[in-house]
Amino acid sequence: MLTIQDVLETNQMIQKNNLDVRTITMGISLLDCCASDGKTLCNNIYDKITKYGEHLVETGEAISREYGVPIINKRVSVTPISLVAGASDLTSYVDVARTLDKAAKEIGINFIGGFSALVERGMSKGDRILIDSIAESLAVTDLVCSSVAVGSTKAGINMDAVAEMGRVFKDLAERTKDQDALGCAKLVVFSNAVEDNPFMAGAFHGVTNGDSCISVGVSGPGVVKVALEQVKGQPFDVVAETIKKTAFKITRVGQLVAMEASKRLNMPFGIIDLSLAPTPAVGDSVASILEEMGLESCGACGTTAALALLNDAVKKGGLMASSRVGGLSGAFIPVSEDKGMLEAVGRGSLSLEKLEAMTCVCSVGLDMIAIPGNTPASTISAIIADESAIGMINNKTTAVRVIPVPGKDVGDNVEFGGLLGHCPIINVNKYKSDEFIARGGRIPAPMRSLTN
Repeated sequence: MLTIQDVLETNQMIQKNNLDVRTITMGISLLDCCASDGKTLCNNIYDKITKYGEHLVETGEAISREYGVPIINKRVSVTPISLVAGASDLTSYVDVARTLDKAAKEIGINFIGGFSALVERGMSKGDRILIDSIAESLAVTDLVCSSVAVGSTKAGINMDAVAEMGRVFKDLAERTKDQDALGCAKLVVFSNAVEDNPFMAGAFHGVTNGDSCISVGVSGPGVVKVALEQVKGQPFDVVAETIKKTAFKITRVGQLVAMEASKRLNMPFGIIDLSLAPTPAVGDSVASILEEMGLESCGACGTTAALALLNDAVKKGGLMASSRVGGLSGAFIPVSEDKGMLEAVGRGSLSLEKLEAMTCVCSVGLDMIAIPGNTPASTISAIIADESAIGMINNKTTAVRVIPVPGKDVGDNVEFGGLLGHCPIINVNKYKSDEFIARGGRIPAPMRSLTN
């Protein structure tokens, strides 16, 4: 039963500590939109998205007003387009991307995800067409987000796809160089991709999710930071318990919003994703939480251990609050979107290598990292391979969203604006990986894949 203290505490979280519902994401299956004729396919996709998503934005805004909970984004995720368009006569999926963009703008959402392919074991004709279409598609659209799953614990790593994605990042960066390669912020490469992720750029509606569902992503790094200020100097047992209790309270807010949106939109409730997703705002930083545990600067020795504790405690608290916790729940470390991370990079305590180590224990991977524009495609592919290997061996989701900014080098800064923030160009190891990536083939799945 809620007490007046609970109400006051939640209000404090919202008013002063940046607690918000980061997104209500509607998942929509497009499997029944398949058609051999490309024009018919695009018409079917547009009609279904605009029909299902017609009231999403107004519903989110109404819930926000009535309950006093900020809901920052309203989004849609769809079935991976390589599956939907594979039977069509299209030789490029750029028109499909334009259709997704048009539908997204029609219903007024912030982003639409699912221009995606799942190629852990190999590439079908539709997968190849989609990957070949990514750079142009993201360059000519505004709201479309793309993801490609190149590896998993069960399948190993598709190194042919890894090599291709390095080239896609470079192509996309060049096509959007007038925006400091902003197009790359809408593309992510996964290992162990999940089907119920409500966050962009990696959201897609998995084929096991039914025709539609409503999922909510909740955020609240500032709330956790304030809670830890009350237990300064106390043992890590107390730190973990404090984070768990705070995560519980945050998740209950998300549960309320998700259940209400599900009821009003007459769609099944999917999952709550309790991810501590930072923003450039002061006091809304995962790095600041780690520093509150006693680190002089994020990236110092001990950072990975602190992040492991945080990620685990967030998941445990969320599971106690909802039976539908899913997605990527834990802690995100997107450099450009986290003021504390940016400051740590600026003072030299946080490097690409340390960020990679941190991805072993966080919820995603190398996220929103700006790198020199002259970084070779093979090096980007090698970064993807390293992250995929971490995910594969540790049976966890990892991802890469890097931005090779044309004309920029270490010491320069790029400004993306909004939630994407700004970022200094991070140094990348200068030694080449060309021959390694050129081998192609597949890195086999590890022993732990044999669980049946």
